[in-house]
Amino acid sequence: MNFLSHFYFDRDTADPQQVIGMVLPDLLKNANKHWNIRPEKNEGLYLDSEVKNIYLGWKRHIGVDKYFHCSEFFFKHTKEIRTRIFPFLETAPARPFFVAHIALELMLDSLLLNNNLLSTTHFYTHLENTNKEALTRFFNMNDILEQEPFFHFLNGFIGDKYLNSYNSPDKLVYAIQRICMRIWDHPFDETQKLQLAEVLIEYQESLQKDFMSIFEDIEKKLLTFA
Repeated sequence: MNFLSHFYFDRDTADPQQVIGMVLPDLLKNANKHWNIRPEKNEGLYLDSEVKNIYLGWKRHIGVDKYFHCSEFFFKHTKEIRTRIFPFLETAPARPFFVAHIALELMLDSLLLNNNLLSTTHFYTHLENTNKEALTRFFNMNDILEQEPFFHFLNGFIGDKYLNSYNSPDKLVYAIQRICMRIWDHPFDETQKLQLAEVLIEYQESLQKDFMSIFEDIEKKLLTFA
C-alpha cells in the first residue's frame, strides 16, 4: 500500500510518532533505496514511549503490507490491470506486473481522497509534528548514522505536498512514471502513457464500488499486527 492508504489506518490517532512509523518504511526507501533495516531485531532497545510508538507504527506498516499483498483483492485487481495494459506495454522497459502493482496502490490513495475519507493536511501535519530527536534515536538504534539525506528528503516531501495530486486520476500516470524511473530511465513512450492513462481512469471508476472492502478487511486484522 502507498502512503495515504497506510495513513488511513491511523487517521484518528493523535500521535505523530505512530503516523510517521506507519509510513517510515516507504519514506526510507524513497530517501535511500539501499537502506534496509530490521527494527524487530532491536525491539528491546525501544524503551522511551516516542521511539516505541515509531516502532509500533513500523510494525503496523509491515503487517498491513503483508496482508494486502497476500489478499484476494490484490491478486484479482493486479491480474486484471496487467491483462488490460499488457498489449501496449509488452515492448516497454517497465514490466506490466510492476506497473499494475503500483497503479493499484495509487488508485486506492486516489479513491480515499476523492471520497473524503482522509485529509492530506492532517497527514502532513503529523509529519511536521514528529519529534525529530526521537526519530534520530530510532535511526541510531538501527545503524542509520548518516541521517541528513533522510531529513532533507522528509522536509522536501512535506514541503512539496505531492500527495495532494493523487485526487486527480489523470495525474496517476505521472506518479507511476516517477516511481518506475527509479528502475528504468524511460519506462514508457508518450503513446504508452496516453494508453495507460485511459485504462487506469476507467479502471479506477470501476474500483469505486468495492475498494473499501480491502480497508475493512485489514482493519479487522490490525489487532494481530500489534
